[in-house]
Amino acid sequence: MEVKKEEQPQQQQTEIIFRSKLPDIYIPDHLPLHSYCLENISNFSSRPCVIDGANGDIYTYADVELTARRVGAGLHKMGIKQGEVIMLLLQNCTEFVFAFLGASYIGATSTTANPFYMPAEIEKQAKASKCRLIITQACYSEKAMSFAEENDVKVMCIDTPPEGCLHFSELTNADEADLPTVKINRDDVVALPYSSGTTGLPKGVMLTHRGQVTSVDQQVDGDNPNLYFHSEDVILCVLPLFHVYSLNSVPLCALRVGAAILIMQKFEIIKLLELINKYKVTIAPFVPPIVLAIAKSPVVDEYDLSSIRTVMSGAAPMGKELEDTVRAKLPNAKLGQGYGMTEAGPVLAMCLAFAKEPFEIKSGSCGTVVRNAQMKILDPDTGASLPRNQPGEICIRGHQIMKGYLNDPEATERTIDKEGWLHTGDIGYIDDDDELFIVDRLKELIKYKGFQVAPAELEAMLIAHPNVSDAAVVSMKDEAAGEVPVAFIVRSNGSKITEDEIKQYISKQVVFYKRIYRVFFVETIPKAPSGKILRKDLRARLAVGVPN
Repeated sequence: MEVKKEEQPQQQQTEIIFRSKLPDIYIPDHLPLHSYCLENISNFSSRPCVIDGANGDIYTYADVELTARRVGAGLHKMGIKQGEVIMLLLQNCTEFVFAFLGASYIGATSTTANPFYMPAEIEKQAKASKCRLIITQACYSEKAMSFAEENDVKVMCIDTPPEGCLHFSELTNADEADLPTVKINRDDVVALPYSSGTTGLPKGVMLTHRGQVTSVDQQVDGDNPNLYFHSEDVILCVLPLFHVYSLNSVPLCALRVGAAILIMQKFEIIKLLELINKYKVTIAPFVPPIVLAIAKSPVVDEYDLSSIRTVMSGAAPMGKELEDTVRAKLPNAKLGQGYGMTEAGPVLAMCLAFAKEPFEIKSGSCGTVVRNAQMKILDPDTGASLPRNQPGEICIRGHQIMKGYLNDPEATERTIDKEGWLHTGDIGYIDDDDELFIVDRLKELIKYKGFQVAPAELEAMLIAHPNVSDAAVVSMKDEAAGEVPVAFIVRSNGSKITEDEIKQYISKQVVFYKRIYRVFFVETIPKAPSGKILRKDLRARLAVGVPN
């Protein structure tokens, strides 16, 4: 990694910029995302593209391109226009891939949402994104129906639809000749995942065609790809596609290189091992909880996992001890971590052990900054640019980062500064061997098995309870989940509300990973003069076992 001192106007500090060890490459970022991903399809049109792990159905690259074009034509026929939004409220399935690509073909945007969300959570995202169509499964359709009926939004199911819902075949049976010709600008939004960013409530992250092309290219293109995927690979897709880490680094990267994508609806250890064994999976993108399950499962040794050559871990940090344990279970695999953030498009850094010509890496490292991007480390107090081995806030700049938050210029300005640097809210340092290590977090976000939990969202619900006068939510370490949300509560005068009552109150309103795990009743919530909750003080109380 080259360190470059860039000239600044007088009286301004010289910035220390870190770059990848790998050279920058040409990125065809003028192409729409679907055109870029399928640019080389003539080289592997008859090869398997998508494998449905649930039933064994296999779609070739030619099948996937044709189906996506038909879906695009079907969306157009339904009245979905360029720039409009569809919601993918789906577990992993082949239809997710078809719908996402089909929307891209007509210049529409896909907002992705967790199907386990409660109705109020789905409604918030659907309303904020102004989605015109919700594609889901019959068992989740009821959650969206009342919103859809009140807002003239159509609901479509990929399986047998209940009354009032459409069927996905209305898209796949469309005539691809009816696909409209649209001029897609590289700054048009193709994906709209929701993230809490460094603080506050979930916000729509505008990821553009140019940004996603750049991010995929940074990973899998060039003479020595940072992430060496090729057309003989079988890439496991068990991480949820509504999470941008999975969407970007599995199907989009796989489509670019002609690899097969093995779709698994949800994680189950035995089914996972069976599929790896059956389809000879070579690339296994995981999150630490899955790595932990493999490390601890007594049945792993009963399966042949020797086909796996790469295990990627992301979405949450993985410690050295866990890395070493799983290496013993998968002796043929290179194991390493990446570091990402939805707003960053999402990959900031990646382990160079995954490269075609690999580099040695250290346990616990997140790798080095991706190509065609710049990174700097800032002192959180002074804003000074820091040299190697000094921890500070990680900042990234490049075409892959988000365009901004949807309809929220203030939050965008807090996250992306005037020079184009995205401030991650994560604390880390770059060592003498150019490797990035994450050591802390400035941002309030809680990571439960890689899923985002926004404290502000839970606090708003808690404070709305008549027996709660004040509340704060922070993270507590947990071996299986990484972090879980816990609440500090100030009861209203005379209230005797219990921990269980508060837990139940929240659990009725939120998806499972946002549930409160512990409740601690306190006299006051520590706050700065500005009114900001002093979360570090609360986490310090947890650390010493004295919550009250």
